Amino acid sequence: MSDITVLVLDDHEVVRRGICDILDRADGITVVAEASSVAQATRRADAVRPQVILSDLRLPDGTGLDVIHHVREKLPDTRVVVLTSYDDDDAKAAARSAGADVFLAKTASSAEVLQAVKDAATGREHGQHIDVHEDDMLSRLTPMERRVLTLVGQGLANREIATELGIAEKTVKNHVTSVLAKMGLQRRTQVVAWATARRAQSFRG
Repeated sequence: MSDITVLVLDDHEVVRRGICDILDRADGITVVAEASSVAQATRRADAVRPQVILSDLRLPDGTGLDVIHHVREKLPDTRVVVLTSYDDDDAKAAARSAGADVFLAKTASSAEVLQAVKDAATGREHGQHIDVHEDDMLSRLTPMERRVLTLVGQGLANREIATELGIAEKTVKNHVTSVLAKMGLQRRTQVVAWATARRAQSFRG
């Protein structure tokens, strides 16, 4: 069976690269294109005809809804996973109405993102959606792990985190390993991408 082909659309490079890293490390999934705008995404989607598009909702030259409408008209076999930090019921309703196959928060774990791509690619019916909330993921972490997560997300090294929290560097390393495992991530860069998405959500209100 051939790999599921995916186009990743997000205007934040760190977030986009983090998502691509998650997908590229998974068996059976290949990222065939990246885009940072609606215009770029529609042009590249027409060229490579991916099975799945992972799209942010807020983009510099429009919204993910524009991409969904284009896909439904020009690429009826392509599925769309809306992956966004903009958690709003109206936004979700609009994405569903436009024809999104799956709706995920950027705070979803790697495993949840991968499952969403697989579900979409295998012909999941429109109207069936997955909503993954940040609270569900954070509830898996201990209070100390949450503090470590916040500092890793700010780009601090283990030594700096150890100094900030007054604990041993080895202890920090153990906490980081646990955080990555519970969040379904493999690399610190993915934590930074998660934190960037969370800050963007807070900034947008």
